[in-house]
Amino acid sequence: MKVRILVFLKPSVLDPQGQTVRNALLTLGYKSVKDVRQGKAFEIELENVDRLEAEKIIPEIADKVLANPIIEKFTWEIIEA
Repeated sequence: MKVRILVFLKPSVLDPQGQTVRNALLTLGYKSVKDVRQGKAFEIELENVDRLEAEKIIPEIADKVLANPIIEKFTWEIIEA
């Protein structure tokens, strides 16, 4: 089973890299870009785990290792059963 975890800064946290990208896009003429938030993507392949177990351990892995819960939030999805 393959899982994708996306980690982003919380909306209340300043994102200077996202703002730099936004400014570059505006400079290039993409005037419709309102905001950019940068983040991280992880793909984890699990072995010998059913969906129920994955739904239990993936949030634990993301919370304990991949994201800083003080300033970041995460979402995840199973991308390959």
